[in-house]
Amino acid sequence: MKLQANQLAAHLKNNLASCYLVSGDEPLLVDEALDGIRAAARERGFTARELHVATTGFDWSQLAAAGSNLSLFAERRIVELRLPTGKPGRAGGQAIVDFTAALSPDLMLVVVTPKLDRSSAASKWAKTLDTAGASVPVWPVGVRELPGWVADRMRRVGLKPSREAVAMISDRVEGNLLAAQQEIEKLRLLLGEGEVSAEDVSNAVADSSRYDVYKLADAALAGDAKRALRILDGLREEGVEPVIVVWSLTRELRTLARIADMLGARVDLGTAMQQSGVWRNRQGLVRSAIGRQSRAQILKLLKACGRADATAKGQAPGDPWEKIAEIVLGLSLRPRKAA
Repeated sequence: MKLQANQLAAHLKNNLASCYLVSGDEPLLVDEALDGIRAAARERGFTARELHVATTGFDWSQLAAAGSNLSLFAERRIVELRLPTGKPGRAGGQAIVDFTAALSPDLMLVVVTPKLDRSSAASKWAKTLDTAGASVPVWPVGVRELPGWVADRMRRVGLKPSREAVAMISDRVEGNLLAAQQEIEKLRLLLGEGEVSAEDVSNAVADSSRYDVYKLADAALAGDAKRALRILDGLREEGVEPVIVVWSLTRELRTLARIADMLGARVDLGTAMQQSGVWRNRQGLVRSAIGRQSRAQILKLLKACGRADATAKGQAPGDPWEKIAEIVLGLSLRPRKAA
């Protein structure tokens, strides 16, 4: 069964296939499709998830073992297989076919690939997944469709944008959906629900600001603690809402956590950054941060972001700027120095 990405949510309300093939080159839309499948599976009792990334030299017997392993607690499991090249090879293709044939009500398979070329889409393993479950090709949003996509996303979060506001955001992000989603989220945090004009967009996301949250995140990722704290002071003096600063740092830390998880699964760093949607011109910054921070430290900083967010929203006592400064130092320095 073939499903378009915009049909997936309706499908998942009443159905859950035993296997899914999600393919595409747009990280945001692929991640959202996967999030939807995982959420629907959790609602139906799939409480465990096992990730395999088939990079060069992957041992395909691991996939077979994942299908035969029985949980001590009788958990329903999702086995997620990522194919960075979209080409598992002869042995991998057969392993996928065999795994699919052995699926049970307590075992689900999700295969994730980049956009498949014609030969891969016509391969036995891809057709097997399509026949036994569903394939979900995720297509990029074209230049003509982008304003409609932006407007729809804004309305989903309670924003009511003018045509000029939508056009301004569309021009600014130049087709990058991750960037568009970030701008929309920032507007929602700054303005709340309601009307959004071009002037609102200009004031909220203008490039002309001397200090901005993106520069803060970049300085912290680069390990330049002095510059990061100087930018943080500038943001505070300019009257930037602390919740926006926390949001920016949280977003970066979530990306680092995702990459750390993939590195733990023996994915090479370049592939992990690409699959996590890290822009090429920022990969050096992320590489620097990953070299300093352990997965445990990243998770610790994420929890600190949660506390800072609560403080910024008046839900917890304390000075949010002090908590943010601690997070910035924790991200900028090696854990032993930050302590």
